[in-house]
Amino acid sequence: MALSKATFLIFALKLAGKLSLRGAQLIGRLLGTLGWVFNSRSRKVTETNIRICFPDMPEDQRRDLSRSSLRHTGQTLMEIPLMWEWPVQDCLELIREVEGEHLVREAIAKDKGLVLLAPHLGNWELTGLYFSSHHKMAALYSPPHIREFEDYMIRVRGRLGSELVRGDRRGLARLITLLREGGVAGILPDQSPRAKGVAHAPFFGLNVRTMTLVSKLIQKSGATPLLAFAERLKEGKGFRLVIRECEPNLEAVDPVVATTALNLSIENCVREIPEQYQWEYKRFRHLTPGTPNPYNPKKLCR
Repeated sequence: MALSKATFLIFALKLAGKLSLRGAQLIGRLLGTLGWVFNSRSRKVTETNIRICFPDMPEDQRRDLSRSSLRHTGQTLMEIPLMWEWPVQDCLELIREVEGEHLVREAIAKDKGLVLLAPHLGNWELTGLYFSSHHKMAALYSPPHIREFEDYMIRVRGRLGSELVRGDRRGLARLITLLREGGVAGILPDQSPRAKGVAHAPFFGLNVRTMTLVSKLIQKSGATPLLAFAERLKEGKGFRLVIRECEPNLEAVDPVVATTALNLSIENCVREIPEQYQWEYKRFRHLTPGTPNPYNPKKLCR
């Protein structure tokens, strides 16, 4: 059964990978619109998250932002097959501008590695492709439940030699080794991690469970952390790759101080293009234990 699911999913990705960027984005916007019209789970979570993060925003503006967010999420979904199936050079040619590239050069020149933080903002698959095309890179990932699909995912994401490592002890050791060799370690920093290796720190005003992995990598390697995201341009014109410095104290030994700096760094980027953030993810499901769960107020966070 697992094999048939993987075969079907891979076939669908390969088929969608034949689309043009404009075509994929058009279908993505349509999917997002349908999710809005039919009051999908994604719409409900998106509206909850945006209400939490922008409490002072007028209701009509929050509504417009939620609708726009769903359309961008649909576009991100439909762009993934392009990033996985198109020739790498065709993908990289979608980047029309790079802002902050000097920050990467300065970090690499220190010869202590770069911790690349790529939140779920814009097209993060393209961000990873760009950095793996320029640097020796390994990225942390969570394996899917279907083994055959995992093999496919590793193959397409590693087309330029980028490694994918699991978030276990062996994978973390590999990231530290790579950083000490002056390479790049890629991390999606805005996921809700498991209970081990976490701290609760503010994100848009709420204390949310946050990974301490980033600060530990910096402490053990001396690497420089930077944030990056690929902003989607209008009318299918491609993307603008944006590289930003992080807030200070990301390397702090105190886990609350370090994760507070991490979340603020992510928040700063999200505020630049909030409509392109993945708001349908339940980022606030793990608040300080005992706090009401915003997605189900009858339950308490654990």
